[in-house]
Amino acid sequence: MTTQGGARSLRTLGWRWRSNPLRRPGDILEAWIVLTVWVVVAVGGTITGLVTAHTVDEVFAQQRAERRPVHAVLLSDASKRTSTVRASSDKALGQVRWTAPDGSTRTGHTLVTAGLSVGTDLVVWQDGHGRLVTEPPDPTKAGAEAGVLGALAGLAFTGAVHAAGGVARRRLDQRRIDAWGREWELVGPQWSQRTG
Repeated sequence: MTTQGGARSLRTLGWRWRSNPLRRPGDILEAWIVLTVWVVVAVGGTITGLVTAHTVDEVFAQQRAERRPVHAVLLSDASKRTSTVRASSDKALGQVRWTAPDGSTRTGHTLVTAGLSVGTDLVVWQDGHGRLVTEPPDPTKAGAEAGVLGALAGLAFTGAVHAAGGVARRRLDQRRIDAWGREWELVGPQWSQRTG
């Protein structure tokens, strides 16, 4: 059971849909715009977020399937002073040597723990072609990141739809203001004659 105040707020919420001699065609159009925006936001935002999260999760799963850890040897000291990495980081750029899947020996640069010396054994990650890559996120981190990116995609979609709805309503308001101005040009002189 609703209170009288609650019933009044429900009546004012749906005023554009009720038959009313003061209701203009623009009011009906605005009601459809608002309803469309909310439906598209609810359905489209949810679908966009879920599809994005699923796609990101698949990309991370593919990375986990394709990337492999391999033992490497550090060929240069990993000093913070010689690295171009930010000084606040505990990582430094170091040259490493590893064996590619085809059996060839490769060298390259990757981030390693700062302070390691030449000859240190460490683990790096490579793709199927033997190129150095970053370690893929574990399933827990991948799921969290996919969820965050899905939520951001849904919010971005929602913002774009709300912006489009706002532009449509602003144009509708401008049309109403212009119509009121034209009507006032017809009625205004009659009012000024009565009061003068």
